[in-house]
Amino acid sequence: MTLKDRDQFLPGYYESNWPVECGGNRRQKASAGGLWAHEGNAIVTTVTNDRWNVMAIKRGNSEVYIGGTMPAWSGPEPYGWIKKVNPFTLETINESPKLPAGGHVWCGAIAAHANGDLYKVNGRYMHRLSKECEIIIEKKLSVNQAHNGLLILSDGTIITKDLRLSNDIGSTITRLNANTLEMIGDPLILPEGSMGRIASDYDENNNEFIYVPGIEHIWRIKVCKNELLLDNNWSPRYRFLKENNGLAWDGCISENHLWIMDNGDIDSVRAIFESMPNGRFETPSHRLSWRRKTPWSNPQRLLKVSMKDETIKEIYPFGISGGGIIAPPVHVPEFNICIAWDSINGGLAGIRDFSEKLETIWKIDIRPTMQPIVFPETGELVINDFKNNEDFIVVIDIKNGTILDKVKTGSRLANGMFLTAGGNRDIYYCSTFAISYIRWE
Repeated sequence: MTLKDRDQFLPGYYESNWPVECGGNRRQKASAGGLWAHEGNAIVTTVTNDRWNVMAIKRGNSEVYIGGTMPAWSGPEPYGWIKKVNPFTLETINESPKLPAGGHVWCGAIAAHANGDLYKVNGRYMHRLSKECEIIIEKKLSVNQAHNGLLILSDGTIITKDLRLSNDIGSTITRLNANTLEMIGDPLILPEGSMGRIASDYDENNNEFIYVPGIEHIWRIKVCKNELLLDNNWSPRYRFLKENNGLAWDGCISENHLWIMDNGDIDSVRAIFESMPNGRFETPSHRLSWRRKTPWSNPQRLLKVSMKDETIKEIYPFGISGGGIIAPPVHVPEFNICIAWDSINGGLAGIRDFSEKLETIWKIDIRPTMQPIVFPETGELVINDFKNNEDFIVVIDIKNGTILDKVKTGSRLANGMFLTAGGNRDIYYCSTFAISYIRWE
């Protein structure tokens, strides 16, 4: 696989190297070029604020937008926001009005559409906004639940999903017309609840499919012109309720496989979704730290799921009880290596896929939590390392796990949010109360 086969300039999106979370619908988190971090010095610009900064995206080569919500766990009504920033100083150029979330506190998502407008899901609401961050359409979604992520399909329609941690009610997949934000067909209710964000890809016949990790199974949905159809011939089971492990976040699609990690519904996530509206408490909750002990005893697990025959390979790279994560893995086919980690106990690992099994080929002692970036051309992985109440960015050699550079962000908190490739030896970092622009010179 070469970079031209990856999530670059996908139909439905504005032409950009990073128009949506993870860089594209396969969630490969890959960018052309590289940082060449070992050859330069990192220049860091950090802005602190009172916000839950979720992700940066690019609309074209020079327009950077940051979206997020407010960490309003109690007190004033929560709301979402999106702003255009100076790509170098992070100063605000335009900012949206307060965007209602239906009372829910969750991270949401933003994307730049091929039509030139911006789309944001936050709590129970979807918004269409102009490039100046002005509201064009505001849509209250049919399901009163926080929604986790959005993607744009090849026909330009918008897909989103509500987040649920149990099978009491199945999660709902909602498809919207990009022009009007009206629903296309009936919402599809999954047989299970679902925590992780959705991914999508094509099969060998150019059919478009959506992939959703559920409570026990992974579900595949065929995208038809006016409806979404559940594929009853493919639903591999990655988790058994009798086992002592947690749910999967979103997956990374690579070379006809879906790569996922389990143990994601840590205690803070459970606290947020046990409340209604999600993430709202009468008084601040003591359960909102991701560092709390996990509700299970199993170690962190990485799974490779075949998209052809439901075969699953698994590995426990760390073997330490009570593993947990708040972000999914990334597979780098150019090196035949998948990167996995354990946020609760610490540790990052490179796992090679041999024909008969998965095998850990390197491990390093850092504590990652974020959605990373990979630069296959230079063999660099970028992820965070949270230590002693400080969050760092580390650049790692994908082949052997060597740390090529470590950069202090100035952020005092880490979470499972998104890193974004700037396209010119630079990245954007988003976390609670801080955003950073980091470039290498």
